Amino acid sequence: MATAQDTPASKARTPRSTKRGAQAKTTARSARRTTAPRTSASAKRSTQAVKNGTVSAYAERAVLIPVGAALIARDQVLARVNDTIETFGTPSKANAQLRKFERRGNTARNRLEREVRKTRVRVEREVRQTRGRVEREVNQRRRDGEELANRVQERILNLV
Repeated sequence: MATAQDTPASKARTPRSTKRGAQAKTTARSARRTTAPRTSASAKRSTQAVKNGTVSAYAERAVLIPVGAALIARDQVLARVNDTIETFGTPSKANAQLRKFERRGNTARNRLEREVRKTRVRVEREVRQTRGRVEREVNQRRRDGEELANRVQERILNLV
């Protein structure tokens, strides 16, 4: 049966072992201060992330994302090619598609022509309005100038 004297805790309490333990702690503390700086929390986290595999998971994602995107793009191109083949598979289907394209082009042209006409009409209206304002202003200044010339002539005649 173990006695209180035989337990490791009782052995650590002896004066000799206490002295050695205190010296060891002091030596370890001074060694830490002089040689190795303490690791920061972010360094601990990054080390933990490496251990957990987080970094490798990110690296794997960095490779898999572009590969997946390229495969999806390839599938879409193949689907479009198949759709195009189905769309233009027979001459009648091809003619129907050509008529459809022609109607779409005609609609776009008509829309553009309408916009151009609207813009031309708006610009012409603005030009007419501006021309009218300028002509009125010029006529007003001409009348003011004639009035001034008449007053000056009257004053000169009154002085003579």
